[in-house]
Amino acid sequence: MSGPRITTRRGLFEILRGRPPERGEWVKVHRAAMACRFEVTLDDADARHVEDARAALDEVDAIEAALSWFRDTSELTRVNREAAVGPVAVGPFMAELLSLCRELHAATGGAFDPASTALSRCWGFLERRPRLPAEDELARARAASGMDKVLRDEPARSVRFSAAGVELSFGAVGKGFALDRVSRSLEDRGLRRALVSAGGSSQRGWGPEQWELALEPARREIARLRFADAALATSGAGEQYFEANGRRYGHVLDPRSGWPAEGVRSATVLASEAAVADALSTAFLVAGPELARSVCAARPGTLALLVLDARPDEILALGRRDGVSVDPAAGVRVVHRSPEAEPLHLD
Repeated sequence: MSGPRITTRRGLFEILRGRPPERGEWVKVHRAAMACRFEVTLDDADARHVEDARAALDEVDAIEAALSWFRDTSELTRVNREAAVGPVAVGPFMAELLSLCRELHAATGGAFDPASTALSRCWGFLERRPRLPAEDELARARAASGMDKVLRDEPARSVRFSAAGVELSFGAVGKGFALDRVSRSLEDRGLRRALVSAGGSSQRGWGPEQWELALEPARREIARLRFADAALATSGAGEQYFEANGRRYGHVLDPRSGWPAEGVRSATVLASEAAVADALSTAFLVAGPELARSVCAARPGTLALLVLDARPDEILALGRRDGVSVDPAAGVRVVHRSPEAEPLHLD
């Protein structure tokens, strides 16, 4: 893994749009981790915090070492290998993340489920050899999926699985979890303004002035988002799919049914925590606007922006977060719906 790199750039960095500060420079500290690029972007007036940014990014390395699904030596791999046999002790990262995952799994009615790896394996997406599974294969995969089969002993800080074949994967929440830890570390060190990002899908920014980001699902800018203090994450249907019997099947699976999700092109969520935004964006991509409406109503300060397959030039805004504005691109309109409104008619 490469170490941290520091660059100074005049103007704005790749995903940031809008006005630069009067001094006109940003300082970026970045490194490769979790199959993407983690960055801390600082105003040049805060360049004295470069060493703090380096230290904060060290924590990303520690989180990846513990929670990576792709490392044979990770704590997650050990849990997946041994927890169906008996309780496995877990460290603080895993314990904290499992608590959050259990909460969000319940809040989304199972649309967010990090214990649904058996389904992805059944469909062949893990090996990048997708196929249409037989009914009995899908039934077995569903029987080996679900956070209800992940049993925790909090006093002992251990976890076990109640069924064979259960596997955890934190791909839909791990980057956000790492961003929250980085942000917390920097704020504890006195940094009053920064933007931290993980690839192009997860960001968290804070400070007295607004940040401006381009919303670009499917490589097309549809809006500019402005926010002062929030985390945001975007999940998209992506380009991984296969065709069978004249039908197209995408790689994003609905863990409740075991079948590929349909209907939502992209889901962006703004919330206070990056891990929450990460998980909810996945759940809303899977379950659509009705779930987004109900979750946003139950979680004040949560804003969801959905683009539906049937309406690619419309952004459906559900919920509310103060300090956030959405400026649509030409030809795109924003439809604001109160989360308390029932029912949600989209015909």
